Amino acid sequence: MKILTADYLLCCDDDFTIMKDAAICFDEKIIEVGKKDEVIKNNPYAIVKNLSPNSIIMPGLVNTHVHLEYSANQTTLVYGDFIKWLQSVIKNREFLQRSCDKKCYNDAVEQMLQSGVTTFGAISSFGGDLEICYETPLKVVYFNEILGSNPDFADDIYKDFEKRLQQSFDMANDTLKPAVSIHSPYSTHPMIAKYAIDLAKENDLNIATHFMESKAEREWLDKGSGDFYNFMKNFNHNPKPMTNAMSFLKMFEGLNTVFVHGNMCNEEELEFISKNGSLSSCVVSNRLLNNPVLDIKKAENKDVKITIGTDGLSSNNSLNIWNEMRAFLFSHNEANVIELSKNLIKYATINGAKALGIFDGGELKKEKNADIVSIVLPNSITDIEQLPLELILHTKEIKSGYINGERYV
Repeated sequence: MKILTADYLLCCDDDFTIMKDAAICFDEKIIEVGKKDEVIKNNPYAIVKNLSPNSIIMPGLVNTHVHLEYSANQTTLVYGDFIKWLQSVIKNREFLQRSCDKKCYNDAVEQMLQSGVTTFGAISSFGGDLEICYETPLKVVYFNEILGSNPDFADDIYKDFEKRLQQSFDMANDTLKPAVSIHSPYSTHPMIAKYAIDLAKENDLNIATHFMESKAEREWLDKGSGDFYNFMKNFNHNPKPMTNAMSFLKMFEGLNTVFVHGNMCNEEELEFISKNGSLSSCVVSNRLLNNPVLDIKKAENKDVKITIGTDGLSSNNSLNIWNEMRAFLFSHNEANVIELSKNLIKYATINGAKALGIFDGGELKKEKNADIVSIVLPNSITDIEQLPLELILHTKEIKSGYINGERYV
C-alpha cells in the first residue's frame, strides 16, 4: 500500500475537482483520495512518498485512437490534401510496414508512455503491432480493423480478419483486450461491415470506426461526387457510394462505438453519436491533411462525449498526448482558453476511459484502478483556476506513472 502526496491533485471527475495539499492511497485499486494529513492518518501502514514541490497527481491519460503500424513514416507520406495522402499511404504501405521493426514500435509506444498515457486504443490493419501491444505495460484496447469495398472478395477478407482477431484473443490478458474496427463508410462494403459488427456483438467487443474525416468524404457519401469520385475511378469505371452516412451510422446503433474524427458531421449525425458512443478528435492529423477541425461547440450542444486521439505517425509527428492537447488548444481559438483547458484534460482522462469502456480508470476515485501519473510544473501557480492551462502549456513528460498500482515510469 502506497501514499503519494502533492501540492495538487486532479480527480478528473465530472465536476473536475481539484484538491490542494492532497494525497492518494492505493495498491492495485485506489483506497482513498483527500487531504494529505487525513489520508496519512487513515492509512498508517502505507509507505508515504512526498512528491517534489509544484507536483500534481492526476489519472493516467487515455489516447483513444492510435495507428502504430506506420510508425516508420517521417517524410515518406504526402500531407496537405486528404486524397493525396491516402494515395501515398496505398503506394508506400508495404515499404512502411517492412521498415517498422521492433525498435520502431517500441519508440512509438515509448512516446505515449513518457507522456503519461496509461491506456490506448490501437487500430491494427495487419497485426504487426500485436506483439508490442502485448509486451507494453500500458493497457491496450486492440482494434482489429476490417475494410474492403468488393463483396466478391468477402471470403478472403473474412478469413484474414478472423485470423488476426483470433491471434489477439490468444494474446489477450488483463491489459490487452481484443476489439473490432470498421475502417470507414467509403472503404468498407456494408455486408463486410455488418459481418464484423455482428462478430463484435457476439463476443461483447469494443468497436471503432473512422467517420466524416474530410470534405471529400462528405461530398462522396452525400452526392457521389468530388475528389473521392476521381479517386474511386482508379478501381471502378462508374463508382458509386456503397452507403450513405446515416445508413452507415445505424449499423452501430446500441453499441458503445468510438467514432473517429467527425469533423464534417451534421447535427443529426452528432446526435446519433451522442447516443451510441463517443467521438475521438485527432487535431494534428486533421491539420496535416487539410481537414477541418471538429466544431466542439456544435458537438457539445448535442452532448457528444469528446476524447483525444493522436492518430498515427502516418499523419502526425508525435504520439505525445500533451502535444496533441496543445495543438487542440491553439486551433480552437473560439473557445475560452481556461474552460477549454479544463475540458481537454477531461477529454484525455475520464472521457477517454468511458469511451473505451473496459479499463476502470480515467478518474481518481475510491475503488477505481490505480492508473496514476505525477507531473512537476516549473514553478508554483498563483491561481488554481489556471492549473489545467499551465499543465497543457508546460507538460512534455510525466515524473512518475503507475498502472494498477505498479510503477512503470
